[in-house]
Amino acid sequence: MTELPLSVLDVAPVAANGTAGEALRFTTELARRTEALGYRRFWVAEHHNMPAIASSSPAVLLAHLAAATATIRVGSGGVMLPNHAPLVVAEQFGTLEALHPGRIDLGIGRAPGTDQYTALALRRSMEGLSAENFPEELQSLIGYFRGDERILASPGNGEKPEVWLLGSSGFSAQLAGLMGLPFAFAHHFSSQNTLPALELYRRAFRPSEVLDRPYAMVAVSATVADTDEEAEFLAGPASLSFLRLRSGRPEALATPEEAAAYPYTPREREFVLERRVGQALGSPETARRQLTELLEQTRADEFMLTCMVYDLKARIRSFELIREEIAPHLHTS
Repeated sequence: MTELPLSVLDVAPVAANGTAGEALRFTTELARRTEALGYRRFWVAEHHNMPAIASSSPAVLLAHLAAATATIRVGSGGVMLPNHAPLVVAEQFGTLEALHPGRIDLGIGRAPGTDQYTALALRRSMEGLSAENFPEELQSLIGYFRGDERILASPGNGEKPEVWLLGSSGFSAQLAGLMGLPFAFAHHFSSQNTLPALELYRRAFRPSEVLDRPYAMVAVSATVADTDEEAEFLAGPASLSFLRLRSGRPEALATPEEAAAYPYTPREREFVLERRVGQALGSPETARRQLTELLEQTRADEFMLTCMVYDLKARIRSFELIREEIAPHLHTS
């Protein structure tokens, strides 16, 4: 039995009355602090046309984060491959790997990371919106790192980051298994699909040059504070932000006070509560129980924790409490 590896997923949340620059500085500070705490990875996610998120350019942000840290692995959680030419991604992450050898993760997803109108602006054609060519594009991307393509990716050929496949459904789970890649599942926003997807991944897995056995990481929303009541208060802005996003009216991250005063309808309250199923929210004791149960259910090899909290100090405190009071109780075989 060994202690379960823990990692961090961040989206550089932009606070109400804040700026993108401030959000990116906060993310940099969080990366430094979680590195000091012993977290394994620090990933940022590609999203577009969202006022509350400043991580729209993972490769650019990762160059900064890798330079600002020394040992923690940094990566994308993920790059949405259909938004980009595989050669461009290979050269971007080949450059990162050349600059920071052995520290770069390339998590790949096939969703747009935005609404369909913005996806069209990114992909520039209606054909690209279906992402039906994703398996071929993924093979092409990996081919650039291997030097299998007619065009030389430079950097890229010989500078291969650790490639992950990300997913929130069975499609990417099965593909990751068939390709023998590590798989990260978005439990933080698709908890109802977690167990079926992980089962499909493990059942489809074929050993590869990368892995001889399945390796599954589960992304979990985790907001931990000294008391259950404080954690509930701190989690309010993230819940309201997600509700506004799904309602087609995204805004910057509200203050905890604004979120607490928001007049939820019964249907909206039900939506928020459903989204929290299977996540970690509460005091260290409460969150430890929740994460232990999730680990037993998923048999995950690693947890990636995301904490979309308004105040940077509270966000750092959440990761401190998890590292100090919860991590020693989470084990994998």
